[in-house]
Amino acid sequence: VQLQASGGGLVQAGGSLRLSCTASGRDFSRYAMGWFRQVPGKERQFVAVINLSGGRTDYVDSVKGRFTISRDNAKNTAGLQMNSLKPEDTAVYYCAAAPVGSNYYTPIRRSEYDYWGQGTQVTVSS
Repeated sequence: VQLQASGGGLVQAGGSLRLSCTASGRDFSRYAMGWFRQVPGKERQFVAVINLSGGRTDYVDSVKGRFTISRDNAKNTAGLQMNSLKPEDTAVYYCAAAPVGSNYYTPIRRSEYDYWGQGTQVTVSS
């Protein structure tokens, strides 16, 4: 699976951005999809995950109520709608795919993800 992330940019605090992740290859619906973010000097951090069918999601506490992850298995895409953005959301955002054996499982650890996109920069100005 190859992943291509897009949609990053510069936005003022309180604004919104939508990130997209397009997957190429087979069996997209067999992968849980996640978003992570990383700032210089820090480890890549879990942000959000969605299960195989799209019916289960999980988020890091700091984005709950502001970010929404989604997927479209027919189009091999995943998305991250980010609202009420804060300067502390500034980071490079990565989409990732994790092979899972159950529709109930929503992986949150980096080590569970086998495929990564190239990252897209999100900058939130105060």
